[in-house]
Amino acid sequence: MLKGRVTVGRYTRLAVERHYRDLQQQVARGLVWRPEMAAHALSFFPKYCRHFEGEWSGKPVELAGWQAFWLAVEFGWYRTDGTRRFRTWYEEVARKNGKSTKLAGLGLYLFAADKEAGAQVYTAATKLDQAKITHAAAEMMVAKSPALRQLIQNHKNKLWIPGTANKFVPLGADANTQDGLNVHGAIIDELHAHPSRSLWDVIDTARGARRRSVMHAITTAGFNQDGSICLEQRNYLIQILEGQLEDDSFGGVIYTLDDGDDWFDEANWIKANPNLGVSVFLDELRTQAAKARHVPAALSNFLTKRLNIWTQVSESWLSLDAWDKNADPVDEAALRHRKCFGGLDLASKTDIAAWILLFPPEKPGEKWVILCRFFIPEDNMLVRDQKDRVSYTAWAQQGHIIPTAGTRIDQEAIRRQIIEDAASFDLQSIGFDEWNAGKIATELMEDGLEMVALTQNFQNLSEPSKELEAKVLAGEFAHGGHPVLRWMAGNVVVLRDTNDNYRPNKKKSRERIDGIVALAMAINRALYQAPAETFRSAYEDEVYL
Repeated sequence: MLKGRVTVGRYTRLAVERHYRDLQQQVARGLVWRPEMAAHALSFFPKYCRHFEGEWSGKPVELAGWQAFWLAVEFGWYRTDGTRRFRTWYEEVARKNGKSTKLAGLGLYLFAADKEAGAQVYTAATKLDQAKITHAAAEMMVAKSPALRQLIQNHKNKLWIPGTANKFVPLGADANTQDGLNVHGAIIDELHAHPSRSLWDVIDTARGARRRSVMHAITTAGFNQDGSICLEQRNYLIQILEGQLEDDSFGGVIYTLDDGDDWFDEANWIKANPNLGVSVFLDELRTQAAKARHVPAALSNFLTKRLNIWTQVSESWLSLDAWDKNADPVDEAALRHRKCFGGLDLASKTDIAAWILLFPPEKPGEKWVILCRFFIPEDNMLVRDQKDRVSYTAWAQQGHIIPTAGTRIDQEAIRRQIIEDAASFDLQSIGFDEWNAGKIATELMEDGLEMVALTQNFQNLSEPSKELEAKVLAGEFAHGGHPVLRWMAGNVVVLRDTNDNYRPNKKKSRERIDGIVALAMAINRALYQAPAETFRSAYEDEVYL
């Protein structure tokens, strides 16, 4: 890297330069470079670790050159008093660069091979269930390795070595097992997803009795957040790399593009993807880049997850230019007796409520028709006009919103409308958000309608959200240019997880998005009743295949 044979970003180069500078200054700094200890950590992977999925399943883990370099740096440096130099390690790299395999092997090394009596090692996450998912990689690695299977026992997510106090277990911020921790090693994956610093502080303070402990955090970039523990650690490392601070106990590396780099220049992608050509494939990045050129939310996701660039969370999900290309007129009378699916979002008792009907095509070439019904308490409209900075009053006068009497949502008026629609159309199923909908849902079921409660999570809304996005881009909807639904489409920000699942996020979105949420729930119902090929869009043919 120092000779310029490998393309790297500025922060990566500064981290490499730090290591070689320390080699020259180690005596004066009270540091000792111990290559035999670096070799000990490196040899553990091919000797004992096996891949547990994909085409390499069962084969020895051979670390990539960049992975081996940083593992050697992390475990090869000591102090003159014999303690490990780096107590905290922060690593940032784009997704699919072999993080899971490396973290599983690292945790097993600290637990089973680091020569620490009673080593307590934890896979840490904000939720215990999430920690178990990450920890499962280590469990599968043990199952694939004959040598580790002989040494390590596994029961209910706990790995331990009989005859010792060594254990390797998942730890969540929501668990009641944080008191009394004596941490030798902590593996923290996707630190950007931690909403607070509470778990970080618990672990950090629980390793005071261990002189060789390591807290190793690895993450992709995320969205800028005030008070983010991830940004705090990232900025601290940057200050060290740039020479503004000196802390020999804190190490790490950041793989990302430099300021001013062209996001779509393929020559720059390796800066965030050191495993390019190994576990990250150029054709996959090209596909995602092609989509990112046209979709604001896809661009945000491409930058954060594939180029490891921190972005603002406020970017819209749906392109209104694409949305407006779906504005074919809607003839309600022509829809009578047509099969359809419903989505109902009552949101709160004082705001706007959305009832959306989605009509699948009856023959090839037809579009999916969206019929909208919005409701708002009449006595609140002027207040809502000022608060939301849109004219509900004008929309109501134009017939785009149905005012209901009083200051609260009139669920009986909404129920009557749904019953009327069920009589006019062939209504198959209604997906609804349980929030504030218990009474009306029970009544509609008693009226003979199929009501399906849809918790607002990735399982229920990720696939429908992807279908919604694909059909908007392919021009497969006809929504008649409904102004309320268009306003909501422009407000939507999505919540994403590390597996690229996403759904509309009401907390982060600008203003109201109830109509889009209701549409996603209607798509959910259609997904489970229509053949899969019905949902394949022209955009998918163009971009994904």
